Amino acid sequence: MEPNADTKSHVLYTFHDHPRFICATCSAVLALQDELISKSFSGREGRGYLMHSAVNVKLGKREDRPLLTGVHTVADVFCVGCNDRIGWYYHKAADQSQKYKEGKYLLEREKLVKENNWNLDD
Repeated sequence: MEPNADTKSHVLYTFHDHPRFICATCSAVLALQDELISKSFSGREGRGYLMHSAVNVKLGKREDRPLLTGVHTVADVFCVGCNDRIGWYYHKAADQSQKYKEGKYLLEREKLVKENNWNLDD
């Protein structure tokens, strides 16, 4: 089942005063910048970020997908604020050298905005 307006959820986490990545479409917080593992990944639409965790997301259907590094069991990840597909979640990697990705998120760079939350009043 594809997410649609009927399956939209409410944004739960905001993490005020923390550097974070937000959805480029609806500004929902998707991950803390501290959760970034690597910027050297490829998504469907360009560069991607490998993340330890993500918030305000929901998972699509689990499927085996051929990726650049082999076949992985993944599920698309959708923003709960706007239902945009923002990347995928690695459930399982077939190749032993790719096991480190299991349980991690690949978030598409083009779907994110980096928010630093600098305080310029000091």
